[in-house]
Amino acid sequence: MNAISDPFLGETSVLRLITAGSVDDGKSTLIGRLLYDSKGVFADQMAAISRAKYRRVEGDAIDFSLLTDGLEAEREQGITIDVAYRYFATPRRKFIVADAPGHEQYTRNMVTGASTSDVAIILIDAARARDGVLLPQTRRHSTIAHLLGIRHIVVAVNKMDLVGWDREVFERISAAYADLAQRLGIARFQILPISALGGDNVVTASAQTPWYEGAPLLELLEALPALDDAAQAPMRFPVQLVARHGGSREDDFRGYAGQVASGVLRRGDSIVVQPSGATAVVARLVTFDGDLEAAPAGTAVTVVLDRDVDVSRGDSFAHEAAPSTVARRFEAEVCWLDSQALNPQRKYLLKQGTRLTTARVEGVLSRRDIQSLQEVQSEDAPFAMNDIGRIAIATREALALDAYDAQPATGAFILIDPATHQTAAAGMVRSVG
Repeated sequence: MNAISDPFLGETSVLRLITAGSVDDGKSTLIGRLLYDSKGVFADQMAAISRAKYRRVEGDAIDFSLLTDGLEAEREQGITIDVAYRYFATPRRKFIVADAPGHEQYTRNMVTGASTSDVAIILIDAARARDGVLLPQTRRHSTIAHLLGIRHIVVAVNKMDLVGWDREVFERISAAYADLAQRLGIARFQILPISALGGDNVVTASAQTPWYEGAPLLELLEALPALDDAAQAPMRFPVQLVARHGGSREDDFRGYAGQVASGVLRRGDSIVVQPSGATAVVARLVTFDGDLEAAPAGTAVTVVLDRDVDVSRGDSFAHEAAPSTVARRFEAEVCWLDSQALNPQRKYLLKQGTRLTTARVEGVLSRRDIQSLQEVQSEDAPFAMNDIGRIAIATREALALDAYDAQPATGAFILIDPATHQTAAAGMVRSVG
């Protein structure tokens, strides 16, 4: 996460978070409450939702979900369909929050929002889980958040007012989620009781929960450590564009434009072009505002090398001392997102970074049972929408790959159906070769 200079807030870190869980767990209402209590809502927005014909609260109460459910179909059906991004800030931190749909049909949209998040807020409806039985989407979203490597899991047990703020209900749900976390391999999580509609334990502590000794949600989010993992990882630079002008002149310009995905790229670094293996030295780091001596992760820059080498869009630069592994076969964990089941007989498009190639799924090695959360050997049953499992992939062209756990920039990919251009799966590289 990068520090941002703001004339009003000073130096504040940015936290990207996503809300997830089942339908009607109160995700949109929670985000609306955070926006409202942090003064992130304009007066005309409040006036508009007070007049909305799809309000689902009684009397003069505010329907906070309407602050994020912007599509007509969302307001009409009372569910979130697309990922809604909202922004708010406190004196301590800025937040980019994604409101993900809870319905199983729109799991693909949850994966999209989670892929760039630092924190996942998993909401659980206390009234529906009062016996300690977690709903399938709670399990599925927790699994996806863990597979995507989201560092912080915060579990918000919502609608505690509907169960009379019963401590025993909260403790049963806490025990059930602790068991889920253990089976998934989630090392730690934080859990708290809230009422998003009433604002209890959202921004300020609630008098309804004298037995809860933790911080309210916003205070907890403000205190999460802002570690910039991307800056500490090995350098990766996917080439987006080859910039060339003055080709007939002696002082012609050839540069390679893109964004540093991880690590730090410096002038004078010895780099290797992957997958070709050609080597060169960084001569210049060019930006609109002038040359740089170093470009950390997240910096858009044009790289000029000390000699002409064969580089195209889709290639990537790595430090010569710490390159990616170049391979055409690898194993990956995927979440299948297409309504059409996986077909091993057909080819898919695979997009990794800026590289696009064709790929074939050589086999489904295992799938994750959403109830037991254990990996089970794949049977003859189709690998269908929302299934999560491990597959073997072969690609037409060699790719520069890293295990997702070590390097998300080169360990993540998507599969695309070439006929419909729909995203078929989101994947994470687990092993190469």
